[in-house]
Amino acid sequence: MSPMSQTPAGSSHSRTAAVIPAAGRGVRLGPGTPKALRALGGVPMLIHAVRAMAASRAVTLVVVVAPPDGAPEVKNLIDGHVLPEHTDYVVVPGGATRQESVKLGLDALPDDVSVVLVHDAARPLVPVDTVDSVIEAVRGGAPAVVPALPLADTVKEVEPGDGAGAPEPVLSTPVRARLRAVQTPQGFDRGTLAEAHERVAVDGEGATDDAGMVERLGAPVVVVPGHEEAFKVTRPLDMVLAEAVLARRRANDGF
Repeated sequence: MSPMSQTPAGSSHSRTAAVIPAAGRGVRLGPGTPKALRALGGVPMLIHAVRAMAASRAVTLVVVVAPPDGAPEVKNLIDGHVLPEHTDYVVVPGGATRQESVKLGLDALPDDVSVVLVHDAARPLVPVDTVDSVIEAVRGGAPAVVPALPLADTVKEVEPGDGAGAPEPVLSTPVRARLRAVQTPQGFDRGTLAEAHERVAVDGEGATDDAGMVERLGAPVVVVPGHEEAFKVTRPLDMVLAEAVLARRRANDGF
């Protein structure tokens, strides 16, 4: 069955799956273990991200896209942690870029999956309500759905410098009320996302935003409210914040 002939997203026979590209090394957190395997509260971030997707009862399959030479290690890692009974998972080797890895994750989905979430392994603490709201919007007919937050800071468009700390000329000040900071999971009608990966070519390091690829098809993309705890763990200070959020959750929820 071709991607464009999948079961319609609103069908009672459709399934929702999540693809988690986790093949990158995360150099901004420093050398060593790949970012997705760094421990958060004693548990690898990747496991938190898988559990965050599996926390939604609508998600019946999680596809983890591992480093090309690390799929067995990642599978063994997930095998050692408990997931909800309603959620299966598979691990597939990734590609050289995030875009290639997402495509490989899509290729691994069974035919009855019609709603696809793409989630950053580096966003381990996204609440289940955010996941469910993305799924609900896709099932409601939106081809692509992005959780996002309003910006707290004023943003300046500049002429980029040479990276050495020299002053950069300001070109414009976008209207902050019209801007949003995008998070994941991003949700898609499977056929739309598959078409974007087939038709949209991105040079260099490839696409880092799947919804942006759908935009380039001319298909509509909508935003739903994100959550402050769905932040991306990229730098050491983010790990400090993530540990604090996790500690608060454990104190409040007892897990």
